[in-house]
Amino acid sequence: MSRWPRALSQRLALMFALASAVLLGAICIYLYGSLAREIAWRDDQALAGRIERMRALIDESADLETLRRRPRLYDNMLGNRDSLLWILDDAGRVRIAVGPSGIAVPQLPPADGRIALRTIEGAPPLRLAWTRVAGGDGRLTLIAGRLLAEREQMLAAYRLRLGLALAAGAILAYLLGLAIAVRGLRPVRELAARAAAIDVRHLSQRLDDAGGVRELEALRAALNGMLARLEAGFARLARFSEDLAHEMRTPLGNLMGQTQQALSRARTAEDYQNLLVSNQEEYERLARMIDSMLFLARTEQAAAALAHVPVPLRELGDQLCEYFEGLAEERGMRLLNTARGTIVADRELLRRALANLLANALRYGAPGTPITVSSSVSADGIEIAVHNLGPAIGPEHLPHLFERFYRCDPARQGAGESSGLGLAIVRSIMQLHGGKVRAESGAEGTRFVLMFPSDTKFMVDSC
Repeated sequence: MSRWPRALSQRLALMFALASAVLLGAICIYLYGSLAREIAWRDDQALAGRIERMRALIDESADLETLRRRPRLYDNMLGNRDSLLWILDDAGRVRIAVGPSGIAVPQLPPADGRIALRTIEGAPPLRLAWTRVAGGDGRLTLIAGRLLAEREQMLAAYRLRLGLALAAGAILAYLLGLAIAVRGLRPVRELAARAAAIDVRHLSQRLDDAGGVRELEALRAALNGMLARLEAGFARLARFSEDLAHEMRTPLGNLMGQTQQALSRARTAEDYQNLLVSNQEEYERLARMIDSMLFLARTEQAAAALAHVPVPLRELGDQLCEYFEGLAEERGMRLLNTARGTIVADRELLRRALANLLANALRYGAPGTPITVSSSVSADGIEIAVHNLGPAIGPEHLPHLFERFYRCDPARQGAGESSGLGLAIVRSIMQLHGGKVRAESGAEGTRFVLMFPSDTKFMVDSC
């Protein structure tokens, strides 16, 4: 579970506060470091200056005793209680000591001819500068120091103030960011309110304005596209319901009419037998329709599983031609199979798709003409086509051929043989395979093409 707030405005405000805290923190670190370095540099300059002044006093005095009898000369020079001064002779004895008592003289390496600086960690911490000079009493070591406790206290107080300023800045940045985010997200809330006002009865409405915000144009376009798809889906569902009621009303009306007519007066056994035979045909038509609808419902589910196996197209085409051979002879038509190669697909679904296309070609093809099953490979993928010669289909009908219960005109209905779902089933099967189906019709006949995507595995026959 995310620890971020659920409200987008609060998330943006929190991100703004974090970014501001990082920026302010970097500035505080820079300021603190600059101040600490400046103070340390000034202290070092002061210590070096005291060493130089003590060297000048030694040069001007005959011996150390003169300096010891005039302590104000160097007491005034030190100027505060945190300063230290030691003068050591060659034997390391302290000849002059100024500053707080109880602080031992640290052991320092020699620094002839230069002023050395060092920080001594301890209790208390010290910053020392020292050098060796020549005096009337021989070689002397001058040590000037400063207690760092006051400096550390001042820097600690400065750190505290910087921390408080950083915390206050982060809180202020959060509040300002929240106000800015609430105001900036107003177009999103307005867009959501307009989208929420669109219900099933107003799917034709569109979101025309995104508040002049460029970043919301993509969202507005996506929502409008979704509304268009929903509107088209509801329209198809409404047409499907109407078509389904119409398709089922016809056989049910036939059953009811024939039965009422048979019951209107006494009939012979032969008449009742003929009635049962006629009713059986209507029952079979209803069963085929229901079976096709159930198949469509299963294949159009996103989770429908496919059993991909290598399918030899020539073998499958020969089997289907043999199956429809009797019907083709009745109509004086010939079935030709020129398909070659092996495609990886769901064998049973591919068989049903081709069977539906062959049945459609036999139903509407001209008597005495051939029906051809072929295959080819193009840049767009693998194509399997069923071609028949017959009346051309008008271009206004081609985009709707694969809709449920769609028929071009009453002359092509074949109501007793077709449920109007065969081509819709073909489209669903191809969608499951990631492909599509198209129809072409003209003076050279009608051609239905199954188009598999280019990444579909396809092997060309070796012979």
